[in-house]
Amino acid sequence: MKILSKNTSIIALCFASLTITGCADREKDDTPWQDLFDGKSLSGWDQKNGEAKYEVRDGMIIGTTKHDTPNSFLTTAKNYGDFILELDFKVDPSMNSGIQIRSNSDSGYMNGRVHGYQVEIDPSDRAWSGGIYDEARRGWLYPLSVNTTAKSAFKQNEWNHYRVEAIGDTIQTWVNGVAAANLVDDKTREGFIALQVHGIGKDDEAGKQIMWKNVRILTDNLHKYNQKSDAPVFNTRNQLTEAEKKDGWKLLWDGKTTKGWRGAKIEKFPESGWKIEDGTLIVLASDGKESAAGGDIVTLDNYGDFDLKADFKITKGANSGIKYYVDADLNQGKGSAIGLEYQVLDDDNHPDAKLGNHEGSRTVASLYDLIQADPKKPIHPVGEWNTARIVSKNNHVEHWLNGVKVLEYERGSEAFRKLVSESKYKKWPGFGELETGKILLQDHGNEVYFRNIKIKPLNK
Repeated sequence: MKILSKNTSIIALCFASLTITGCADREKDDTPWQDLFDGKSLSGWDQKNGEAKYEVRDGMIIGTTKHDTPNSFLTTAKNYGDFILELDFKVDPSMNSGIQIRSNSDSGYMNGRVHGYQVEIDPSDRAWSGGIYDEARRGWLYPLSVNTTAKSAFKQNEWNHYRVEAIGDTIQTWVNGVAAANLVDDKTREGFIALQVHGIGKDDEAGKQIMWKNVRILTDNLHKYNQKSDAPVFNTRNQLTEAEKKDGWKLLWDGKTTKGWRGAKIEKFPESGWKIEDGTLIVLASDGKESAAGGDIVTLDNYGDFDLKADFKITKGANSGIKYYVDADLNQGKGSAIGLEYQVLDDDNHPDAKLGNHEGSRTVASLYDLIQADPKKPIHPVGEWNTARIVSKNNHVEHWLNGVKVLEYERGSEAFRKLVSESKYKKWPGFGELETGKILLQDHGNEVYFRNIKIKPLNK
């Protein structure tokens, strides 16, 4: 029997399978892939959060479920911003898993819980494999209810191939060559990649496995190698996700017009001092003068109990604020309208950070002039977006910054009234205790940007 050489064998196999072109392409492939997994060890990877077992066997990373442990993540030691990622995986049909991208783990955020974008692995009947979930933050961003044609791409009990392109503010996924998700979102631009083994319930069987292999990444000349996706685009800017809609959220600003807003002291939206541009609502600079240009703007509607979210971006030395339970009857005369204020400030460069009747009570995310936000708050630097959140229910109020609660208090309590009596607000009887009031964005004469302003009314 004649033994063929290695090259002869490859050529023979190509002809036998009628894939001559494929072989030629493979020989010419100069794509500068970098292997994230060497096929032999977990070098370059770290485990975070849960204690599921990760091991290397037969050129595969194998993750095994374990009882009494939260979601486990095998993370790259290195962070990645823009990239193209490819990998193969095979999963137990009863498991749920995912591939984290641009994810992070910070001690100040939920005690180090991994959070960020997750490319879903979903072998259930729901069949959302390839969709994008925001782990430990906003939930579903791109479920495959947005692109039902991709639901059949996943192969049960077989090896599946994922391609993920994260370039700029766009994240696109393919499942076995089928375009799945096409998401535009700029919440996070850099982070680690991680392989998830989902936590299991006490009644679920432990020891089920998911396997990964051929994990590789591209980080250079991405424009040369990126593929065209025909999946429907979903842009999160000034839009409600399907999950938010089901949960009762509403857009407080539509991202395009002045609908639903007016000047705090006039019956229409200011003709100057504010600008709408590229999906952002901008208060323009006017030498730092308080409400001297366009003035503050308020919602047409009043709100009682609510959950409010808004993204803000400051310029160097800027000052602004988000006020709530604003009293329309006090919106007369010069200066800002009166209400409880979530402070928006450049703590490093604005003098207000060192002022106030209570130490630190004029720093970013603080209850202005009354309560200081946690000094360990997770603030992004000038020029980057931050997310403010205010939750008020049954007079209990919380301020959040970038997903972390930074203060809480009780409206109308003895402690609250004492703080008011020691502040500039003491001249207004019952300050901050209205049952309903308007939401306000402040014009303090500095350039500040707002977007993604959303509210969820809370029933008592």
